[in-house]
Amino acid sequence: MYQQNYDPTGNVFLSTIVAAIPILTLLYFIALHRHRDAQGTVRLGISAPYAAFFGVIAAFLVVCLFFKMPVVSAVSAFVLGILSGFLGIIWIVLAAMFLYTMSVVSGQFEIVKESIVHISFDRRLQCVLIAFSFGAIIEGTSGFGTPVAIAGAVMVGLGFRPFQSAVLNLLANTAPVAWGAIGTPIVTLAAVSGLDQLTLSAMAGRQLPFVSILVPFWLVVTFVKMEGGTWKEAFEVWPAALCAGGTFAVVQWFASGINETHLMTDVVSGLFSVICTALFLRFVWHPRTRFLLKSDREALAKAGKSTATVTSDKTEWAYKYSAAQTFYAWLPWLILIACCALWGVPTFKTYLNNLFSGITFSTTLLGSTFGGTLSLPVWDMPSLHNLVQRMPPVAPVNAKPEAARFAINWLSAAGTGVFVAALLSGLVLKLNGKQWKDAFVQTAHRMKIPVLVIGQVLGLGFLTRYSGTDAVLGLAFTSAGFMYPFFAAYLGWLGVFLTGSDTASNALFGSLQRITAQQLHLNEILVVATNSTGGVMGKMIDAQSIMVACAACYDDPKERAHALGPIFRTVFWYSIAGAAVIGIIAMLQAYVFSGVIPVPPIGK
Repeated sequence: MYQQNYDPTGNVFLSTIVAAIPILTLLYFIALHRHRDAQGTVRLGISAPYAAFFGVIAAFLVVCLFFKMPVVSAVSAFVLGILSGFLGIIWIVLAAMFLYTMSVVSGQFEIVKESIVHISFDRRLQCVLIAFSFGAIIEGTSGFGTPVAIAGAVMVGLGFRPFQSAVLNLLANTAPVAWGAIGTPIVTLAAVSGLDQLTLSAMAGRQLPFVSILVPFWLVVTFVKMEGGTWKEAFEVWPAALCAGGTFAVVQWFASGINETHLMTDVVSGLFSVICTALFLRFVWHPRTRFLLKSDREALAKAGKSTATVTSDKTEWAYKYSAAQTFYAWLPWLILIACCALWGVPTFKTYLNNLFSGITFSTTLLGSTFGGTLSLPVWDMPSLHNLVQRMPPVAPVNAKPEAARFAINWLSAAGTGVFVAALLSGLVLKLNGKQWKDAFVQTAHRMKIPVLVIGQVLGLGFLTRYSGTDAVLGLAFTSAGFMYPFFAAYLGWLGVFLTGSDTASNALFGSLQRITAQQLHLNEILVVATNSTGGVMGKMIDAQSIMVACAACYDDPKERAHALGPIFRTVFWYSIAGAAVIGIIAMLQAYVFSGVIPVPPIGK
């Protein structure tokens, strides 16, 4: 039995520094290492696969030499992370990119682009509609990087630059994350903390709406500054930004606290935001001048036209597609939403997991049990399953050993739902043999580097979890005392940065947050929910999300491999600031506006 030691050096500060070495190594090689490329240009950061590799090496050295984790157990934890990551994240993104590529090779994506453009020709508003509102719907149905992949690809198709599209979609994929994949983070948080699920959801719904209102403004300002615009141009569209964010926030507040809708909070909020914003722009208000991309302005200049003459109510072309053609082009995306929603229903998941329950098997793989049913085989990870024990104060005294089982839910996995949507979409779009082949080859080519990086980083995340180095970093926040509600947000932020998932962060620190709240006599519902709401701000800087954005937005493999560092450096301070906003909200709710904290049902 490997019992986690949270002070292996005998000095708390030094142990925290040692535990941080793998993360610091990864950050250094991603964003700070100076080197010259083949052309002699000085660059910061190295290729993403190599940066991840060096982080993994540092992690193995730390956990085996300092934390005394057996080497075979460390390897097993790393492998479990890769396997779980493939089924939980990589499979989703692969299938989502496959669907997107099919839409492109079929030619139907051009109609999708045209339909989006004709909601508003203003590029500022396109950012809000696609990255924020549409992205929230995708997050609510599938999560785990899918909205960044889909919305990022859509924006690149509309002419936005790859770097720009990646950054904007990472910023947008924040406020909805707590209810991603049909509320999976909230469900997980309730399970590990022992608190009422609906009450935790309602608490998150009392914090994130304030952020939801700000995100559209955040996106517009960031985009306009990227395009060399002014603050005046950024705030010209404030009515539409307020409509998009405000309608989303209002529905998010109420839907999160209703039993029938709380797991679908993102979907209903995103749909309401898209519809209300589109109607607002069509019938109520539209900016007097249209903001264009640099490339748009340059094209107009070459044609001898002045950008000053381009107004929002004068379009250069009329919409040339019928309602039936538009609906047909959007069918793949409607199928995607429907399949993801269906795969997110707990009863349907159970049905799929039991589909072949009559076919069972049992064998030994690497000295450990591998067996179960055909629809849900399970592998007990060798030298790891029930051989790692978390210790106080992270877990209660005599806590059960940590399970380490790879459940191959190949039918009920969210990625399978996305893949089924892709297959159905290919049939609906009537792809021929060459188009099927092109879609497959292009997807494989685009995803090979992101898959390599995501696999390594997820393995690193599981290694830190089972070795206990994540808990050492987490415990550093628990000495904050009165300020703990503020730092509870950063603990969740740290968890998402380490694992790449709000769900995983909640599984990692949900129990610790409740224990700390009890010790400091703070409201447990508030503190535990803040782990999830603070965690959403770490989503934009985890390596998996950034690599998903790179895969979706960059066609050139070399640019894709080197984009991680620049994107990380750009969004890092946004992430820090976003977590601080959540922390301030938590502090105010803990000590000033405590009446907004929902009360759990009696007995829960």
